[in-house]
Amino acid sequence: MNSHQTARLAAVVLTWATTGLAATPPPDSPAARQAAEQLAHLPAVAAQSHIDHSGRKQLGRASYYAHHFTGRKMANGRRFNPNSNAAASKTLPFGTTAKVTNLENGRSAVVTVEDRGPQVGGRIVDVTPKVADELDMKRTGTMPVIVSPIAIPQPDGAVKLGAGAAEATTEQLRAATRTANAVR
Repeated sequence: MNSHQTARLAAVVLTWATTGLAATPPPDSPAARQAAEQLAHLPAVAAQSHIDHSGRKQLGRASYYAHHFTGRKMANGRRFNPNSNAAASKTLPFGTTAKVTNLENGRSAVVTVEDRGPQVGGRIVDVTPKVADELDMKRTGTMPVIVSPIAIPQPDGAVKLGAGAAEATTEQLRAATRTANAVR
């Protein structure tokens, strides 16, 4: 970033902060993208015991829903569809869009948090059978993963970009922000 870009970014952030528009920069702003890039450089953390709005990457194990959950209500009130990109997390807010990366083979998929779980200790995310296929984890049932939030709904109604936004395309960011905004 050159000095002109830095000055422009500082002016945008100052204007945004002094007008009191929100507690976080708008997701389509340069400040939000820069914050996401800073989060991406932080090491992944173990999942906490509370809802995490930070946008930090989480390290742990993933599992996937059995087919007998098809049609059951998830914690957000929607019915479980095994062919969707839904996920369950104990710590990410509903509406969070995140990239889940299988650490054994590098494959990844984008999911939306719509349920609470997994109920087994040491696991940080449950994914649908469709996503499990994309991650190539059905043979073993569980895999070590990194969950990188892309867009996270905040308690004040804003949407914050997370560590996963640093690698996301503009279209992925728009879709993730729309999803997070729909939860409000």
